[in-house]
Amino acid sequence: MWVPPEIQDPVLLHHPIRKGIGHFGAVRIRDGKFVYSSEVHRFNAHMLFAFLKKLRRLSSRAGRKVVLILDNVRYHHARLHRTWRDTCQKSFALLFIPPYSPELNPIERVWKLTRRMATHNRYFPTLDSVPVAVERVFGQWRTGNPTLKRLCAL
Repeated sequence: MWVPPEIQDPVLLHHPIRKGIGHFGAVRIRDGKFVYSSEVHRFNAHMLFAFLKKLRRLSSRAGRKVVLILDNVRYHHARLHRTWRDTCQKSFALLFIPPYSPELNPIERVWKLTRRMATHNRYFPTLDSVPVAVERVFGQWRTGNPTLKRLCAL
C-alpha cells in the first residue's frame, strides 16, 4: 500500500472514529421510577458492578426483594461480582433471560422510547450534546412515570 509522504503512520488511515455513550438503567415496576448510570467508556464488569451496588443501595430502603432482569452479556456473569451476587441473592436477585431474546427484556422498550423522545430526527453538533438530551428525558422519569410502569409490566 502506498502512503503519501506527509502521512507517516499508515495506521491513522484505519483508526476507528465511531464513539458512543451508553447507559445502564432500571425501572421500578411499582411506580415507574427510573434509575440510570452513564458510561462513556466500554461497558464492562466493573461498570456493571458499580451500577448493581447503586441499585441495591437505593432499593434496600424499601425492604422488598428486588428482581433485576438481565440479558446474557458476558460481563453480567463476571467472576468479579459473582460472590457479591450470591450473598445478595435473597434480597437482590438477578434473573437472566434466554440468549438472543431482547424482546423479553422490558428495559429494551425504555431504550426505544428514549431514542424516540431524545434523539430521533434531531441534529447534534457534538457527541457531548447527545447525553444532555437523553438525560433530560431521564430526569423526567426519576420520580416515577406511569408510561414506564406500563412499558415494563410483565
